[in-house]
Amino acid sequence: MNRFVRTLLLAGLVLWCFTAQAQSTRLRAANKQFENMSYVSAVRMYEEFLRADRKKDAAETREALIKLGFSYRKLQDSRNAERVYAELVKDNSDLDSEIYLYYAQSLASNGKYRDAQKMYSKYGEKQGEDLRGRRFTVSYMDMNRFYQDSSSYRLSSLPINSRQADFSPMYYKGGLVFVSARDESGAIKRVFNWNQTPFLDLYFHADTNQLRTAAPEVARATNTAQVGGSAPAEQAAETNASPDKGVTKAEIFSRTLNTKYHEGPMTFTRDQTTIVFTRNNASKGKSGKSSDGVRKLKLYIANEKNGKWMSAKEVPFNSNEYSVGHPAFSPDDSKLYFVSDMPGGYGGTDIYVVEYNNGQWGTPVNLGKDINTEGNEMFPYVDGNGNIYFASDGHEGLGGLDIFFAELKDGVAYKGVDNLGAPINSEKDDFGLITDKSRTTGFFSSNRKKGISDDDIYSFRRSCKQLNLIVYDKKTQQPLEGADVRIVRNGVNQDLLVTNARGATQMCLDANTEYEFKAVKEGYALNSARYSTLTQSPAPVINISIYLDRSENTIVKGVVKREVDDKPASGVKVTLRNEKDKSERTIETGPDGGYEFDMKPGAPYSISTKKDKYTSRTKQLKTKSPQVVTDTLGLYGEGDVYELKNIYYDLNKFFIRPDAARELDHVVALLKEYPTMKIELRSHTDARASDTYNMRLSENRARAALDYMVSKGVSPKRLTARGFGESELVNDCGDGVECSEADHQANRRTEFKILAVQ
Repeated sequence: MNRFVRTLLLAGLVLWCFTAQAQSTRLRAANKQFENMSYVSAVRMYEEFLRADRKKDAAETREALIKLGFSYRKLQDSRNAERVYAELVKDNSDLDSEIYLYYAQSLASNGKYRDAQKMYSKYGEKQGEDLRGRRFTVSYMDMNRFYQDSSSYRLSSLPINSRQADFSPMYYKGGLVFVSARDESGAIKRVFNWNQTPFLDLYFHADTNQLRTAAPEVARATNTAQVGGSAPAEQAAETNASPDKGVTKAEIFSRTLNTKYHEGPMTFTRDQTTIVFTRNNASKGKSGKSSDGVRKLKLYIANEKNGKWMSAKEVPFNSNEYSVGHPAFSPDDSKLYFVSDMPGGYGGTDIYVVEYNNGQWGTPVNLGKDINTEGNEMFPYVDGNGNIYFASDGHEGLGGLDIFFAELKDGVAYKGVDNLGAPINSEKDDFGLITDKSRTTGFFSSNRKKGISDDDIYSFRRSCKQLNLIVYDKKTQQPLEGADVRIVRNGVNQDLLVTNARGATQMCLDANTEYEFKAVKEGYALNSARYSTLTQSPAPVINISIYLDRSENTIVKGVVKREVDDKPASGVKVTLRNEKDKSERTIETGPDGGYEFDMKPGAPYSISTKKDKYTSRTKQLKTKSPQVVTDTLGLYGEGDVYELKNIYYDLNKFFIRPDAARELDHVVALLKEYPTMKIELRSHTDARASDTYNMRLSENRARAALDYMVSKGVSPKRLTARGFGESELVNDCGDGVECSEADHQANRRTEFKILAVQ
């Protein structure tokens, strides 16, 4: 399947331009199909032109071959693309550099890595800016690194796969939502002219456990189903079709979200009541077009109410002039990762991230050149640890799209990207992976089975390289129950394990990782052990023992949380400082926000936190005797919005009531604790009265709150007042809706948003 089409991006972005010249009737007809992006028809007509028994003009033959090769690329027919590009390279010496790139990619997709290496080298010689030529040339000198962990995986094709394309699964309420071009019921079926396949819709299977246990290798009839996406607005056709048969227990996900055009990859918030999904640019059933006549892709957001998905709306960073798709929420829903070909990127499609807070969107930011390349990056997925998986044809891989992994720290892939290797990756297109924190189970998409337009969804299981950790009392040699063992992975805190009655706990090891294991127990001094999987051990199970000495030290442990939602804060540097000898120890929190230290009783200590765009906090710790000190450290972050629960206003009034004054006093105290913090006071009204009146009233209310805080000693330079009127109601009490006074009062509220912390 064509990677550009499947991704619902980039269609129509690259069309070959040629000088005007006289053309044969047959070639003009083929070019017409090519320009309309009807690639199946274009292929047939170019092949007929080239087979025609007549003397051909050399320029016309060259043009036909270039466009034929491009069409086969669009249809992801790598074998025929290889054949055409081989003929081009053999008979022409003055080809554009891209021809050698496309030839190399076709060879790699057919598993011919040595030949691909030569073409990548040729591509690198013809131009110096695109690093893919150099990187792939070096990479294909040694293919072993792509197979290091291959024996750990077991793959199965799912019984929900149809004769058409099925791809991009996403977890939803114990099941999978996925994208499919399977036939609809009925005699008439609309198809996508690009490749003569049905348009995409969202489907659902309710039980992932059933899929994993059923998962046979499904024998399917040969088919050239291929997924479509952006295309000229006129590319919708009607044809006779029959529904698929034998596809088990998959149903339409939502009749309100599925339309007559494409619905593509999607993501859900953690509570699974909000969906962000990809859809063709269309409004009220009418197709929208860019200035060049192409339907781009957009992201839409919808909420579930009473079991139905309602009111799908565009996200604010969509555009009619470029595509936006492939959404993926971070585990705490604070960020949305997505794919776009918007101007200013590094290649064809790049991965971007945008902040999302209480329904408000920030400004998209490119993830940078560590993730994005001159090629195409797409299908992001963020796991429970906040790390990212994505597909790319720009990073070195086995061919087509490969799946990559990167650990993110403050949004940066600080250790580069890792190719997951075989068998997750193949010489064909592999993409759309979802998995758990440790990548022990999951699902992904691939067209490896036949190689042309036949995406299937696969499940995988990864066998565990088991590590047994046993904690002992050093003196008695007895195992210690209830000891905490903190896993530190590549310098960052990860899971916290607890030993059982045998003093033991277990985990699965990841390849190419530096581990430290810190054991902590009251009455004992902290001790640790290190282990590396940068080299492979033949032993199926690894055992590590940690011995703890009796100690008079105090243990301090706790969790760093975000004040806005009380969720653990990862990536925070926590420092324990001995104020007497000035020594310091620092750790970085992982997904659970946890930290542990031991310290000498009686000595003065302080503990502090630091993270970019969050408040720093320092607390003094005093210990007089051995004990366990448990504490929670809260952080305020830029962009956080807090509702002041007890600030209400009388109808049509903007005076500060006594209950509101008490709540504002807490904000005053917060601003005095953090003297560099700046906030925006945001006031809202109910829906009664006119929009203009309510906007003015809310502005007065916000200003009244600001004036009150200034009267309490807060500098006005640190405060901004903004009224929203009735534009952001918290319930359904809009114009003309009868509601109780309590419901109306819930809308008459004030919030504050942190604008800066430094």
